[in-house]
Amino acid sequence: MKKTKTMVASISTLIRRTYPSTFRCNSLATIQSQTQLPRESLQHHSSAEGRLRFSGRVFCSESGAGCWNCGEKAAFLFCNSCRSIQPVDDSVDYFQIFGLEKKYEIDPGSLEGKYKDWQKKLHPDLVHNKSKKERDYAAEQSAKVTEACRTLTKRLSRAMYIMKLNGVNVNEEETITDPTLLMEIMELREAISEADDSTSLNQIRSQVQEKLKQWSDSFVEAFESQKFDDAVKCIQRMTYYERACEEILKKL
Repeated sequence: MKKTKTMVASISTLIRRTYPSTFRCNSLATIQSQTQLPRESLQHHSSAEGRLRFSGRVFCSESGAGCWNCGEKAAFLFCNSCRSIQPVDDSVDYFQIFGLEKKYEIDPGSLEGKYKDWQKKLHPDLVHNKSKKERDYAAEQSAKVTEACRTLTKRLSRAMYIMKLNGVNVNEEETITDPTLLMEIMELREAISEADDSTSLNQIRSQVQEKLKQWSDSFVEAFESQKFDDAVKCIQRMTYYERACEEILKKL
């Protein structure tokens, strides 16, 4: 127990020394392309046509695909003309599903509320009188909405997804050679392994979450500046701390 407390203090000291609050990422030399890609802008439609509303709130933008049943322009879930359930449209991204602006920082409460509204609309009891084809479409839509919510809820997966939308696929498994970071990760894992009570584990978890937030803030700065190589480096660091949180949760 004494060794665990000492290790926790060591991590805390290392965090303050190595990663101050004003930390900014350096460029990542291993990124192949140095081309700065333009940020995609989210188009806003003034017309309510083609949008779904729940309790007065606007959800997903109109899909470009035509309705499979009547040929009219279809929305993400229902055709506005014949009300047939539509198949999943892969051109609709996760942010559009929930009517969110395509940016990293989002309101978790708003996301959760819109997710629940979608699931109510897609509930099997509400589509049981539809054809088998439409019930299958509803199941597929529900799975996509769930995956979209899961992806956007966590900092790490949301960062990777928004980078993908900007044409950058991140290899989170790429080996990091920074000796200072590697030493910190080794000490962190040892502290987690030796912690034998919930108090020690929660203390370590709090420190890890703070580090995750620091890297998340650095990602925002890099992404908004379109410094995608720096943003990738931030994501790779976030991966380490996300996994540390998962290890701690397994022991709690």
